[in-house]
Amino acid sequence: MSKYVFKQQDQEHSLPNKIVVGLQRISEAFKVLLWEKAKEFGISPIQIQILIFISYHKEEFCNVSYLAKEFNVTKPTISDAIKVLEKKEMIVKDHSSSDSRSYSIFLSDLGKETVSKTETFANPIKTALGDISGEEQENIFSTLSSLIYQLNQKGILTVQRTCYACKFHTIHGTTDYCNLLQKDLLNQDIRLDCAEFESAS
Repeated sequence: MSKYVFKQQDQEHSLPNKIVVGLQRISEAFKVLLWEKAKEFGISPIQIQILIFISYHKEEFCNVSYLAKEFNVTKPTISDAIKVLEKKEMIVKDHSSSDSRSYSIFLSDLGKETVSKTETFANPIKTALGDISGEEQENIFSTLSSLIYQLNQKGILTVQRTCYACKFHTIHGTTDYCNLLQKDLLNQDIRLDCAEFESAS
């Protein structure tokens, strides 16, 4: 198998190479849509992602350290983004933690309004998926969830909140099972960002 993923001649004879290139193109589409929304509202793509993340995740995840891991960027990058969002009055810092150096981040009313107007940026991709059959969608999801887990295990994706890495996940025979929900998990039941996630490690 060739190691040159982007070499066109090698792509012709390697399905993994073609898949990687395809994922890159989808990543580019994601970035283009995010940039368009960012320009519309005068904030950066990472600032939009931070606002959306804070809107839907537990307080314990809404701090500089965790956000840096979540988005695979440095703490100074997150801190700079937070400073801008605070200046624009889209977030509020809570310094009530016992650690004087740490603080939690919450959305202001303006921040919540901004989320409602920006979180639709990925809808064109969702719409395109709607033109694919349900069976094909299930196959895509199964492959993506497995790939995300493998990349996390290799240390490439530092954060994941998926069933496969959760302490509540087990295998019953050949079936995934959630000990929290006490139910078998079909392919479409597997979560990539579970609110009840607790790391198995």
